[in-house]
Amino acid sequence: MPDFPKSVRILRPQEFRQTYDQGQKHGCPLFVVFYRYRGDLEGPRFGFTTPRAIGKSVVRNRIKRRLRECVRLRRERFPFGLDLVFNPRKSLLDAPWEEIERHLDKLLERLIAKRETAPCEASSSPS
Repeated sequence: MPDFPKSVRILRPQEFRQTYDQGQKHGCPLFVVFYRYRGDLEGPRFGFTTPRAIGKSVVRNRIKRRLRECVRLRRERFPFGLDLVFNPRKSLLDAPWEEIERHLDKLLERLIAKRETAPCEASSSPS
């Protein structure tokens, strides 16, 4: 994965747990995403999980690959200081590529709008 290095991935279980516990949730017919603002100016980080109930490992991996590639192509558009954990649904396996893109673009619009309306954490610290 040359275009999806470790520096942009969530790898540790405790980081996944923090995103689930402290973050917000957005759902659509193809996936659920948990996201949390870290409060730093580092780039966004992404995690992907797939429940075993979706199917065997071949199916789960194929679903994750499809979603990961769509996210990778839009990685530069995600706001900084954000952790995102994607939980794909089984419907993503048979969804046309354009539908995955459409749902991901809607998520991006929502995240950017939330980021613009949220107070800046850096300006609230005393100098």
